[in-house]
Amino acid sequence: MADATFPFKVDNVDMPCPSKFAVGIQDVSASDSGRVESGLMYKNRVTQKVKIDLEWVAVSNEDASTILTAFDPEYFEVYYHDPKTNSNVTKTFYRGDASAPYYWWVTGRSFNYQTISFSIIER
Repeated sequence: MADATFPFKVDNVDMPCPSKFAVGIQDVSASDSGRVESGLMYKNRVTQKVKIDLEWVAVSNEDASTILTAFDPEYFEVYYHDPKTNSNVTKTFYRGDASAPYYWWVTGRSFNYQTISFSIIER
């Protein structure tokens, strides 16, 4: 299951340690933001939100179910280490489109997934 040194929970459920966990910080600008004729940019940032790109490689059926079920609700609480504050935080996120291509499938046997990947975006 989850690596004890890597804090990552969804709605208080430990997640399998992802192969990729890339934290991005996105600026949200006011609707009147943009460049004027002189080329000067007026950004008018109103807030910043976190976007985390996630990927798991060679995923078992059990872990695939755990991952996809945890990130299925419209909104969910994520506990993770925030590099900006250098602390563990809990924030509300929603999930972008998910992909889970099969790695192999043998009739009558277990099958696994090559990867499961998606982004989560702070609400």
